[in-house]
Amino acid sequence: MLTTKINPQFIIDNQGKKISVILPIKDYRTIMEELEEMDNIRLYDEAKKSNEPSIPIDQAFEMIEANRR
Repeated sequence: MLTTKINPQFIIDNQGKKISVILPIKDYRTIMEELEEMDNIRLYDEAKKSNEPSIPIDQAFEMIEANRR
């Protein structure tokens, strides 16, 4: 959940319609980090629902390293 106060600036067209947003880079990075975390949670939830067999993370890393050699 985004806990940082975001202060966007808007670019408007000739009719006064908002067409773009300008964010400070800090706000943009915060939003991107939050989106990544939400995506990770979504992927975790999907994996748990699949009921496919899993392996411990340490074993997975060992398998990856073995394949790199």
